[in-house]
Amino acid sequence: MTLSEKKGRILSGHRPTGLLHIGHYEGTLRNWAALQDDYECFFEIADWHALTTRYDQTADLPERVEQIAIDWLASGLDPERSTLFVQSDVPEHAELYLLQGMVTPVSWLERCPTYKDQVANLTDGSGPGFGLLGYPVLQAADITMYKANVVPVGEDQLPHLEITREIVRRFNNFFGDIFPEPEALLSKFALVPGTDGRKMSKSYDNAILLADSIDEVAQKMRSMFTDPEKLRMGDPGHPDRCPVFVYHRMYQDDPERIEEIKVECESGDLGCVNCKAEATEKLIEAVGPVMERRRELAANTDYVRAVLAEGAEKARAVASETMAEVRSAMSLNLTG
Repeated sequence: MTLSEKKGRILSGHRPTGLLHIGHYEGTLRNWAALQDDYECFFEIADWHALTTRYDQTADLPERVEQIAIDWLASGLDPERSTLFVQSDVPEHAELYLLQGMVTPVSWLERCPTYKDQVANLTDGSGPGFGLLGYPVLQAADITMYKANVVPVGEDQLPHLEITREIVRRFNNFFGDIFPEPEALLSKFALVPGTDGRKMSKSYDNAILLADSIDEVAQKMRSMFTDPEKLRMGDPGHPDRCPVFVYHRMYQDDPERIEEIKVECESGDLGCVNCKAEATEKLIEAVGPVMERRRELAANTDYVRAVLAEGAEKARAVASETMAEVRSAMSLNLTG
């Protein structure tokens, strides 16, 4: 498919806050990989965004960036079909962030759900930083830099995208029709339970990482919480309350077997040990190839860095054109 035949242009990304897990894989990465043939895709490792809450933790930032890139490539993001880059390698983002920030009312930023949540969780007594307040403007700059007209989001992220749309409308009202208003590409992001039954999250220490070995995956699955009311073999289970049954639904490729597992659990014929073992087998069958590709990529970091360098060059070429247009519209190109 040629560029002119694509449905649109996409910008999305991850903050490099740590290794990605199968919640990320099922929630976003599989979806991104599937979009590559139909859309012109820009995927950004948002290292500046990571500084909005972890500005004092930069020593290991290069390692975190590299590990995210490895996770992405292992999950099917293809540098031949998409542009993969690191945000700070394209300094034009900072300039557009500054200029769009000039026209963005502070009241818009203060009502952002993420900002409210982060402020409520601050514990060091210093109060929110400017970077945290300005996060939505930086996000808008990321999206509009590439004139992305489509952003894959879940319904819970729609308020964040709407701020970008508001910034675009206000900027265009002052300086001309420069940026498209990005539309949401609503996606069903899988909610993957962690080993303790809560949503999978690194902060809960309940995650199955893409970087885990097969043995580590098996060990974590053996420790996974199950139905708290099924205490021993023979007790009737409640599969719709059991985190392990979610894995059967995600990875069992035989609908009849899923129904059999449900019936066997409810009757008490299927014990939790055997149930976990079968779920583990299917999980490894589905995600094991991704984990194996990840191990291969982790042993070839020169390739990973080359992909990011090439992606940054492609991104900068687009960004420089955008900023030339923005400077001209804002009468900031006096010396050319």
